[in-house]
This record gives sequence, C-alpha cells and structure tokens, in this order.
Amino acid sequence: MSWHPQYRSSKFRHVYGKPASKENCYDSVPITRSVHDNHFCAVNPHFIAVVTECAGGGAFLVIPLHQTGKLDPHYPKVCGHRGNVLDIKWNPFDDFEIASCSEDATIKIWNIPKQLLTRNLTTYRKELMGHARRVGLVEWHPTTANILFSAGYDYKVMVWNLDTKDSVISGPVRTINCHQDVILSMSFNTNGSLLATTCKDRKIRIVDPRLGIVLQEASYKGHRANKVLFLGNLKKLLSTGTSRWNNRQMALWDQDNLSVPLTEEDLDGSSGVLFPFFDSDTSMLYIVGKGDGNIRYYEVSTEKPHLTYLTEYRSYNPQKGIGIMPKRGLDVSSCEIFRFYKLITTKSLIEPVSMIVPRRSESYQEDIYPPTASAQPSLTAHEWLSGMNRGPIMMSLRPGSELLDPQALPPERLLSNSVVQVSPQPLEPVKQPAEDGDQAPFSLLEEKVTKWTTEHQLEEKSWLTNGFDIFECPPPKTENELLQMFYRQQEEIRRLRELLIQREVQTKQLELEIKNLRMVLGQF
Repeated sequence: MSWHPQYRSSKFRHVYGKPASKENCYDSVPITRSVHDNHFCAVNPHFIAVVTECAGGGAFLVIPLHQTGKLDPHYPKVCGHRGNVLDIKWNPFDDFEIASCSEDATIKIWNIPKQLLTRNLTTYRKELMGHARRVGLVEWHPTTANILFSAGYDYKVMVWNLDTKDSVISGPVRTINCHQDVILSMSFNTNGSLLATTCKDRKIRIVDPRLGIVLQEASYKGHRANKVLFLGNLKKLLSTGTSRWNNRQMALWDQDNLSVPLTEEDLDGSSGVLFPFFDSDTSMLYIVGKGDGNIRYYEVSTEKPHLTYLTEYRSYNPQKGIGIMPKRGLDVSSCEIFRFYKLITTKSLIEPVSMIVPRRSESYQEDIYPPTASAQPSLTAHEWLSGMNRGPIMMSLRPGSELLDPQALPPERLLSNSVVQVSPQPLEPVKQPAEDGDQAPFSLLEEKVTKWTTEHQLEEKSWLTNGFDIFECPPPKTENELLQMFYRQQEEIRRLRELLIQREVQTKQLELEIKNLRMVLGQF
C-alpha cells in the first residue's frame, strides 16, 4: 500500500489578506442601495469607479486611485443615464474609457479626463441603443479592441462594435437569442472565442459569441447556478449558486461536458450571492460572498482533487459589492498577488484588501509573477468579427519591463522600440576588411554591444514602476503621507544606486571584451 501525504507543496499555502489602513481607504462614499447582484465597482491602475446614489437618474463616481481618505460630499459624478446604473466596466486596453449600462435600456461609453473632475461629467463618447428593456450586464472582449457585450432583461446578449465614428449606435453587429430568461452573468475564455452564461432558468450555457450557437448546455438539477466563470486555460468552468437544500454551493465543470459537475462543494447556509474570481497566473480561485465579510480562496488544478482549500480572509464588515485590481496595477515589491476593493455600505467605505505571499526577500519574485495579460489588444474588431482568434499579449510585472510579444504591436510602435543607437567610435580600429576567420569575433562583439545598449534602454525606463511615473504624485496632505513619500524616495534612491553599480560592472566587462578582441585581431 502506497502512502500519500495529506498536505501538498504549494507556494500559496500561506497567502493572507491584509486590509488597508484607515487613511488608505475611501471614506464617506455614497454607495448605491440597488438590490441587483452586480459588483457595482470597477478598478484599474489609475481610477476606482463605484455606482452611487443620484436623484433624477443614474450616476457613478470616478475617483483617482491615490485620492484616499474622506470624499468631498460635492465630489463630481459621471451622470447622464435616465435610470439607475446597474453595471460599469473599464476598458481593459484604455484606462481612461469606461462603459456603463442602466435601467434606461442604454449603454454609454465615457472618456474620463486625465486631470481631476471639477464638475459633473455629462458628455458621453458613445451611446448604444438596441435593448428593449433595462441592461443589467456589460463585458469587454478580453483580447479584441472596441468589442463590447451587453445583456439585458429582454433575454438578449448583444455584441457592439465601437470602432465607428458615430456617437449613437442604434444596433449591434450580433444578437444572441438563445436564452429563455434574464441573463445573470457572462464570462469569456482566455482568447474570447467562447462565452459562458448563466440564466435565471439556472442553466449554464457555452455559446459561440460570433454565431450565437449554443455549444454546451448544463441541465443538472442538483445545482442552481447564479454566477459562472471560465478558469483560464484549464478548460474548466466554475459556477456558484445554491444546492437543492438552498445551501450556497460551488461546482466545477468540464468545459466539453456539462452533463454532470466534476465536483460540488457546499459552503454555508447564507443567502447572499457568491462572486467568483480566478487568477489564471497563480491558478488561485477567490470566492467573495455578498452580505458577509469573508473571502475564501482555493488552488485549482487539473488533477483530483481539483479544488484545494487554502484559507479564508475574515472581516466583520459585510461587502455589498467588490472590485478587483488588474495584475499590472499590483504592488510587486510587497509580494501582492491580488487586490480587492470592498464596498461596505454600513460605513460608506471602500476598503482595499491585498492578498500577499509572505516572503522575506525584497527583490522581485519571479516565481509568483509569471507573464500576465497586458493592456495591449491582440486583435482589431474587424479581425475578430471575421473569425480570427488570438490569445492576449503578455507582459512581465517586473518594473521597467516591456511586452513579451512585440510582434503584435503596430508597425510604428515596433520600430520605435527596436531602434538601437550605438556609438561607433570604440569599434573603428576593427572596422578593416577581414578574412572569414575574423568575422566571428567582430560579430560577437557587435552582438554584445547591441545587447548591452538594449538593456541600457530598458533600464532608462525603469523609473516607470508598473506603468506609473513615480514623480507624478500629489503633494502630501498629512504627516503619514509625507513619511510614505519619504520612504518611497529612499527606496528609489537605493534602487538607482544598485542600477548604477550594475551599469559600471557592465561597462568594465564590455571594455575588457573590447580589449581581448583587439588583442585577438592584432595577432592576425
């Protein structure tokens, strides 16, 4: 008989949740009192948007991420809908563009100015009109620019092409009519070629988003699904809902066979909706309950048992909604692998909660930050509508790094990034006609110089930390903010000293290589 250990090795077994301090929360925020089961919050590396209460229509707030503390009661809103706003989503490829949908049966696309709002923003960039009843969900395509999906209470999912000059778009490019009731959630697979939905009839459907054809349908009676989520490239789905005995439950499904779930797990007897979030980079699953303050997290694998419970973040403050920061906006220096923004209506508070891997080293941890999806689309709207599929363009979270797939950049962007200027003076003595035997040392030297100058260009951009200019910070308002800025500057000085030492070492190595090659060429 073989013995199997009870515990398995994992880098994320000791992940813990760290709530932000009071001064780093967003206080006095008038969070919406809507009863819809949506997130009501959207976050990107520049802004946090939250649906708010507004008399005479619908509105939401857009707050700069660094503007923490107590919110001005007269802070400007983004308002233009005639009904309550039900969902908001940032464009994954443009941090200054956001989509909102409302009870007035319209979807609006807004351009958020880079400077702070001084008055209410009422001018939208585009208005999408096509639904007959209120629109409950919007979702951007994960890899294609200017493609937006919306789901309404008319039981339709509509596909919109925003790559037009018209400010009012009166009809979608595709309409999916396979649902028999209200759509509760939508989720894309990694390259956006499949769309999974849950409906009020408690069925899970996998749909071809271009053709509107149902590829798979789950009619399993033991699990009433409410939310569904594609689990990255694992070819699996995860749904949350209720069991036959009204316990909150999650179920794992095979993407190619929805007849019976691979596994089911009852969580508790509460009545709030469970919001699932999946981090495809670390294969970690987070389950957030509406109406309670807990966040459970699991590790997902292709082998049994597919779900491995890690631990649970507990809080006494119940969340009404939740927002998540994209991976490119995380603080890699503190080993942060996920960040939530909890909407706490009882305190009118937005509380960031960071999921952190405890590490002693202060250097960049390559093993917990694999390449992640960047903010660069891999397809145009026309290419996707014509049938093309392509995965996301990946990037490294190491500060100052570039995209890992430069072939997908536009030609002019690729050209500007690939130009390397090398001073020819050190190579003039060896620019004489040489025989075949001398070609190798010269090409080797040229290769080393090109590599060194490329690294030099990357290091010149390294003061951009995860896409942020560290010098474009607001002046400190409190003593704590002043101390934090002082510590950040000290850390930046230390890092620049290290880069300077590395540069000097590289310079000496290059000089030594040039000297050796000159000696070799002098013998001939």
